[in-house]
Amino acid sequence: MTQKEDVKRVQVTFTKHQWELIEKFRGILGQTDAEIVRNIILTWLSEKSIVSTTVKRTMEED
Repeated sequence: MTQKEDVKRVQVTFTKHQWELIEKFRGILGQTDAEIVRNIILTWLSEKSIVSTTVKRTMEED
């Protein structure tokens, strides 16, 4: 588990319709609200190749 100082908390606001859509992923992308939203974001970043592009760029700089 990460240490408390390694964690960044953010507050986001969703419309009722957006939250109903997010709720459909409970049990699939996580159990808690934070897990679900975090995994949606990470999945989106991965699908857009943002994660791999950033990692490759960082490795090239080293």
